[in-house]
Amino acid sequence: MIRIEYDIRRSRFPFLSMAIHNGHDVDQEVEKYFVIDEFTRLREEDPFTGFLAKISQNYMIVHTSRFQTDLNRSREEALYRTPEQAWGLDVWKKDVPVLLLDRLLDNYDHFYKRLGLFLKGLIYSSGYLIIYDFHSYNHRRGIDGVKADPAQNPEINIGTGSLNRNLWAPVVDTFCDALYRHDYFGRGLDVRENIKFRGGYLSRWIHEHFPDRTCVLAIELKKFFMDEWNGAVDVLQLYELRKAFLSTLPEVLRQAGRIGISK
Repeated sequence: MIRIEYDIRRSRFPFLSMAIHNGHDVDQEVEKYFVIDEFTRLREEDPFTGFLAKISQNYMIVHTSRFQTDLNRSREEALYRTPEQAWGLDVWKKDVPVLLLDRLLDNYDHFYKRLGLFLKGLIYSSGYLIIYDFHSYNHRRGIDGVKADPAQNPEINIGTGSLNRNLWAPVVDTFCDALYRHDYFGRGLDVRENIKFRGGYLSRWIHEHFPDRTCVLAIELKKFFMDEWNGAVDVLQLYELRKAFLSTLPEVLRQAGRIGISK
C-alpha cells in the first residue's frame, strides 16, 4: 500500500516543530518507475532535519521522500514530472502509470486533511500555535565546487513571506535574536530573514487556513553542518544546532503569550 509515512507527537503545548522533507523512504511500487538514483535523491532531500525537529513534545516528521510526493509544493507541483521542477534532474520514467500518480496525489490530499485536523486540535488548546518548519539547502556546485556566495546564502534563512508580520513581529525578532546570541563554537550564527527563501507551500497553506492563529517560521539551514555531496554529517555541529533552536523556545513562547490571542 502506497502512503506517506510520518510520525506525530502531540501534547497541550502551543508549539509544533515540523520536518516534512526529512524523509528518504520510497515505496517499492513507486521506486521501480524512478530514473533518479538513491544517492542523488539524498543530496536534494533534507536529512537530519527530523533530528532538529525533536526539540518539542509536539512534532511531525515525514519519512517519505519528497521525490515521491513533495508536501512543500502545491498539489499541481507536488510530483516532479519535469527536470525544471527538480533542479534539472530526471525523476520518473516515461511509462509511469497515471493511476499511480493519482494515488500519490490522493496521499497528498489525505496528508493535508490530517494536518488540518491536527493543527486545529493544537490551536484549540491555546488559541494560537508557533511552528518551526525545518528545511535545509545545498550551497556547493559539484563535489569539489565553489561554495555559494555567503552574502546571498545565510547559514539560517528565516522565511516569513506569508506571515502576518505586523502581528507576529515580536516572535520573529525574538527568535532571530536568540539564535544570534547563541554561542556557536565561539561565534554567532548567520541568521537572516527572507534572503534565500521566503517560505514554501506548507507555511502559506497553514497561514491561509489558520490566519493570525499560527506563526510559521520556515527555517532553511544551509548544509554547512554536513557534506551535501557524500551525506556525511558533523555530529558536534548538528547537536549544537539543536541546542541553539531549543534555546529560542522560552522567550519565543513568552513573546507569543504576550500578543494576547485567546481561544
